[in-house]
Amino acid sequence: MNTPPSPLGAERTDGSSVRIGALVPLTRPGWVEAGQQVLAGLELAVRDVNDAGGIGGRPLELVVRDTAADPEKAAAAVDDLARLGVAALAGEYHSVVARAAAARAEALGLPFLCSSAVLDALTEQPTQWVARLAPPQSRGWQIYAGFLLSTGHRKIAVATQSSVYWAAGTRILRDYLAPRGGTVIELDMHALTPMAVCDALVDKGATALLLLVGHPEPAVSIVKSVRRDPRLAEIMIGAPAGQPEFAEWATSLGDDSAAIPFLRYLPEHLSPLGARVETALRERLAAAPSFVAFEGYDTITVLADVLRSHGTDRASAAVSWPRVAVEGTRGKIQFTRTPGISVWQWASAPIQVVDRDPAEPDRFRILHAG
Repeated sequence: MNTPPSPLGAERTDGSSVRIGALVPLTRPGWVEAGQQVLAGLELAVRDVNDAGGIGGRPLELVVRDTAADPEKAAAAVDDLARLGVAALAGEYHSVVARAAAARAEALGLPFLCSSAVLDALTEQPTQWVARLAPPQSRGWQIYAGFLLSTGHRKIAVATQSSVYWAAGTRILRDYLAPRGGTVIELDMHALTPMAVCDALVDKGATALLLLVGHPEPAVSIVKSVRRDPRLAEIMIGAPAGQPEFAEWATSLGDDSAAIPFLRYLPEHLSPLGARVETALRERLAAAPSFVAFEGYDTITVLADVLRSHGTDRASAAVSWPRVAVEGTRGKIQFTRTPGISVWQWASAPIQVVDRDPAEPDRFRILHAG
């Protein structure tokens, strides 16, 4: 079932509002908490845009669709939103879903600013219609691989499932580590139980295990099994895809949720705008916002600037990406063509490797910055 339009922003249906379609996972098997974070940022930014006068005096309206981590559902949502006359698309968290949405947006000639998905190959060919805020997977995961080497890890196991995203991550890690003396050992979670993973880690002599698997399962069960195995007391568990960012992770694992490094896309210090937005998001979410909420906010901030400066015509908006220069919550946002990336890319998005502090699991420690 399609999610009704957001109650925030303008609610007029007489055509006087400027509509933006929002794609977010709000039901399982999508990562619901991530979707809620993206949506909170999108909605807060719409409110702020409208409080500042909207788009040339016209209110901005967010029309929300639940993708549920389903590529086919996302493509159908893009068709629906295009029929409703949205000026642009925003959002999405899951990379494979964002890829389906981007392909459909390109086919329809609909500008799409992707908030969070990182898969390098977001479109098959270079396109003018799609831009992205999150750093590409290759950049983030190479920084993570560098962190592994800097902390003495050379023999790294990856517990992985079948997915374009996980396969790309494994390839990035191997390509970075192999020339530098590192080894990647793949553990197929379609064939292994969590206990069998423990045996394989001992047998292979791995010093680090990376979770390239879904959450909550099998990620939670793997962590619990490894943490309880006395043979693996010294092994580092990592989650480059960012599962430990969300409160659901800490709730599921308790003390076991800590000391698992992951990637997040925040600077060491937020801009003044970011600090104000953080306070508002914390109030809206009744919890500390994740970096995903800031990505949502920045998405609308950029699109509002594009629509004000270049008009609400879809083609005009799509050709404006290289002229964007917007102060976001996490720094100045500009889009460039990046080698190997088919979409317009914010190339200087901040990247950190962080974990939850074992002494205080609700607090994050910055371990490395890229």
